[in-house]
Amino acid sequence: MRRQASTPRDGWEKTIEAQGLAYHRSAHPVHLTRPYWDESVHYTFTMEEVLDLEGQVEELHGMCLEAVAHVVESGRHRDFAIPEWAVPEVTESWRRGDPHVYGRFDLRYDGTGPAKLLEYNADTPTSLVESSLIQWFWLKDAYPGDDQWNCLHERLVDRWRELPLQSGPAHFAWTNMDETGEEVMTLGYLQETAQQAGLTTVAVAMEDIGWDSRTLRFVDMEQRVIRTLCKLYPWEWAVADPFGPQAVAQQVSMTWVEPLWKMLLSNKALLAVLWEMYPGHPNLLPAYLDGPRDLPAHIEKPLLGREGASMRIVSPEGIQRTEGDYGAEGYVYQEFRALPDFDGWRPVLGAWVVGDEAAGLGIRETSGLITDDSSSFVPHRIVP
Repeated sequence: MRRQASTPRDGWEKTIEAQGLAYHRSAHPVHLTRPYWDESVHYTFTMEEVLDLEGQVEELHGMCLEAVAHVVESGRHRDFAIPEWAVPEVTESWRRGDPHVYGRFDLRYDGTGPAKLLEYNADTPTSLVESSLIQWFWLKDAYPGDDQWNCLHERLVDRWRELPLQSGPAHFAWTNMDETGEEVMTLGYLQETAQQAGLTTVAVAMEDIGWDSRTLRFVDMEQRVIRTLCKLYPWEWAVADPFGPQAVAQQVSMTWVEPLWKMLLSNKALLAVLWEMYPGHPNLLPAYLDGPRDLPAHIEKPLLGREGASMRIVSPEGIQRTEGDYGAEGYVYQEFRALPDFDGWRPVLGAWVVGDEAAGLGIRETSGLITDDSSSFVPHRIVP
């Protein structure tokens, strides 16, 4: 794993916007001089490294599924701050095997040892457009003879074909709260992969989904019954909404992407459960729910936090924290191990899983210790 300088393409801004990264300006804090998409640098990997990482990612995914089974069978939902009234449906969603599509592991990796799991974005993962499309087109323009860890597009199309969906169009729902356009473009891309799989699709705003009290079904603005719903609206938000009970009760009559049981994978309490089940595993960092115990340095992560908000690092060097409104749901205490330093920048590897297979890689860099909305996305390639 190496970080290398590269020459940006002429007119790269218009190029990536035409390819779907329309939000690269709006989703990035305006005061930053470094752009969100930065092709002036990139990372290189050997094929041996990539194959090894693929194996580690698939092992981690399998361990996470075992952790869900453990939580369901042992009734540990309270550790995940799931409302008691929703627990039976979460349990049944898992036991039915409600189908899932994709997720993203965030990993610490420096090229010299096993990757370390930081968290699993398994319900509403983003940076999909840049991981699947934008960096692939960059590779074809800048290094046409090289390869990339990236079969996301093909795997997504194949996954839609595998799903046992009901008749009728599949709905892809964004929320009007999305001011940057990232959610709209991500769902638009997912919708495109579903169309390439042969599905009929409809785009809809979450706010335009209605409840038909006669048929007891969700409907769109054309009064069509929604039988498949792909969303980037987190389940913890959905269960807190006025129509949350109806959404939870619709698990049998609808296909949800992602399914309700993913509440257990997208919650950082998962990190502590994994450490309990697999203590000392080379891909895990020690993590606990009842406090930092004897960790010499630790990071406090809110169970439902996003974009690095509401975190606190406690180490012999002092305390660092990020602003945010998360934490009322509780925290997990994970060993703090600083991200590796490459020329003053610290990368996080976003390793994608589609179905149950590793499918690609996206990298975000930060100059600080916590990856947040100020971090930039940089491409990668595989070298001989």
